[in-house]
Amino acid sequence: MTGKVVATAAEAVADIGDGAKLAVGGFGLVGIPDTLIAAIAEGSATGLEVFSNNCGVDGHGLGVLLAAGRIARVTASYVGENKEFARQYLAGELEVELTPQGTLAERLRAGGVGVPAFYTPAGVGTPIADGGLPWRYNTDGSVAVASPPKETREIDGREYVLEKAITADFALVHAEVGDTEGNLVFNKTAMNFNPLAAMAGRITIAEVERLVEPGEIDPARVHLPGVFVQRVVHSGPQEKRIEKRTVRPASEEARR
Repeated sequence: MTGKVVATAAEAVADIGDGAKLAVGGFGLVGIPDTLIAAIAEGSATGLEVFSNNCGVDGHGLGVLLAAGRIARVTASYVGENKEFARQYLAGELEVELTPQGTLAERLRAGGVGVPAFYTPAGVGTPIADGGLPWRYNTDGSVAVASPPKETREIDGREYVLEKAITADFALVHAEVGDTEGNLVFNKTAMNFNPLAAMAGRITIAEVERLVEPGEIDPARVHLPGVFVQRVVHSGPQEKRIEKRTVRPASEEARR
């Protein structure tokens, strides 16, 4: 197989250097590019800026890079399952920009299609628009860097806030099926942020569980066309982990 296929994950991420901006697909632990993240962890790149729905959990996903002190800044929507994330943020070791989930999704998509900014009602009348959110703390707990106010505008009698598009040096995504030209199919909820992250990357690297030749994917089933993908790595099946396992006591009838 040739096309855009790279032999190993290590080779695919070899040019990700210090300070690189990464758009990373996945939602919680669903559809995250574990193989590519592990390859970056094996390298030396540090000071990374990450755009992702969340930052993994302790010891898994982006949490691996976070624990190693390799991430300097995160733009995300949800960070509640990672204790090390909270520790670094509150200790002033990590800069964090929280943004509404739908806004993050549209910022990534806008970056991918060349739209520099857009207006949205999400966040109007809150610190998202007014500024003042703590991006980084000092070690004494005071705010070192706060979010600036954003431009707002009234359109047809409703107020909107201007949000800028996101573009990244690299995008890392995970797909169930991909062909050698980078056409991708995502599995169920792994469709979440993966296509959007892929669109936002200048160089998009896709790890795929099953690698096929061009033409083996029905064109009508392609979720992301290969024009957005520059490198493909065959990772094999991904471990399907559960982020939070919740159980209830078995009923008396079930115990019989």
